[in-house]
Amino acid sequence: MHVVAGVLVDEQGRILIAQRPAGKHLAGMWEFPGGKLESGESAVVALERELDEELGIRVDPASFEACIRVPWRYGERSMLLEAMLVRGWTGRPQALDAAAIAWHPPQDIDPAILAPADRPILAAVRLPARYVTIAPEATPAATADVVRATLARGERLLRLRTTGGEPDVVREAAASVLAEIQACGATLLLDRDIAGALALGIGVHLAPAQLRGLTERPLPSTLAVGASCHDADDLERASAVGCDFATLSPVLPSRDRPDAEPLGWPRFARLTEAASLPVYAGGGVGPDELAEARMHAAQGVAGAFGTG
Repeated sequence: MHVVAGVLVDEQGRILIAQRPAGKHLAGMWEFPGGKLESGESAVVALERELDEELGIRVDPASFEACIRVPWRYGERSMLLEAMLVRGWTGRPQALDAAAIAWHPPQDIDPAILAPADRPILAAVRLPARYVTIAPEATPAATADVVRATLARGERLLRLRTTGGEPDVVREAAASVLAEIQACGATLLLDRDIAGALALGIGVHLAPAQLRGLTERPLPSTLAVGASCHDADDLERASAVGCDFATLSPVLPSRDRPDAEPLGWPRFARLTEAASLPVYAGGGVGPDELAEARMHAAQGVAGAFGTG
């Protein structure tokens, strides 16, 4: 079953969500408005029709922007949920089909209130195009300075590695920049350190071995969880335990994993399109490959670019 969803974005950057009415599957949960494609319809035509029927608005297809395609299963029912950003319409949205509608800044929405298949859409809307890895320096102060410099360049999704550095050094550095992270609306994740992330109230980035040992999400829905993945099994596990996003690597030859066979862009795209969460391209890629990554279904690019 092919389903389309529209993420309406207003001039203030807020997005619209709709509450499923009583008597329907997942009643009371929130979702992005849309519905099933009818026979012979394209996704664009279906979304135009659905938003007219559900919200009473006329949308401008020229304002549509691809967001994410989410393969999902609800019990025995499988679906492909295709989400598009919508920035142009006429009319005032009304809850013609939903129990209620509401506008919120993306960062203010708790993913737990959304229908499970819609959570990856929210993650994709929130996430930037670059995910920057920062290696720890010798001291907490020096590490914190690198974080601040990275924020000053405009980066908003940061992974602070623990490999090669003492966990206490990394935790202390993270604690010292929390106020600045929050003030600029950025997200900081600790590499592998679930306990440290919980203690500081920040995100965590999981290694593949950690994914295989988990049966549920290790942090609350309000804290970011990412994961390093190298194949389809890793991506499936990342989705199953409730990760918000993943990195998939190496796409190209990489100094970090010189003995690993690069995926290449075609295989990367196949794996990403089959995944049920946003995926960053990693390994041998940087900002110069962002357009290529986006063409191959990536959320963006991940790496240590600009921090050395």
